[in-house]
Amino acid sequence: MKQKVDIETWVRKEHFELFNTFDEPYYGVTVNIDCTKAYRYAKENNLSFFLYCMYQCLEAAQIIEPFKYRIEEGEVFIYDQVDAGSTIGRSNGTFGFIHLLYFPVLTEFIEVASKEVDVVKNATSLIRSPANNVIRFSSLPWINFTSISHAGNSAFKDTCPKISFGKMVESNGKRTMPMSVHVHHALVDGLHVGQFIDCLQELMNQS
Repeated sequence: MKQKVDIETWVRKEHFELFNTFDEPYYGVTVNIDCTKAYRYAKENNLSFFLYCMYQCLEAAQIIEPFKYRIEEGEVFIYDQVDAGSTIGRSNGTFGFIHLLYFPVLTEFIEVASKEVDVVKNATSLIRSPANNVIRFSSLPWINFTSISHAGNSAFKDTCPKISFGKMVESNGKRTMPMSVHVHHALVDGLHVGQFIDCLQELMNQS
């Protein structure tokens, strides 16, 4: 479900109209997330750390409202729920796309997501869901990156946030992982990105 935002009364009306004209309206930041407690929790409960991080990001996105905004045919809509679209690596060195629904209960999300991951790993197609209420995830577990950019198609007017996870490193008993967050500036400002990162870190610390 989604609701249309009245742009004329929207507090961000002028910001939307400015950045929506840009050829490249996306911007991004890269931060290090403390995942010490989250990694320990995932391993103790035999959970995929990747799916666990994705779940916590989706949790934060349900809370930080601008991450649920999307532009569709020139209008702004806010979705009741945002799900996940992600790349999934395959044994032959390629990858496939997956669409995962958000469930408020972690165990339900992990159970459904794990089955979907197995399906994509054993498939050969490269089909991406047309759903617009998603965050686009990817993982580069081989690289402790400090910045990242994304491939794009100017003919495809995507406004979904993009989140990438990097290589987790350990130092003095603390585990950190680089994470990039790219958003459409017509919908999301730096303040909101900061709120999202703080919310995510809090959720990871509660593990």
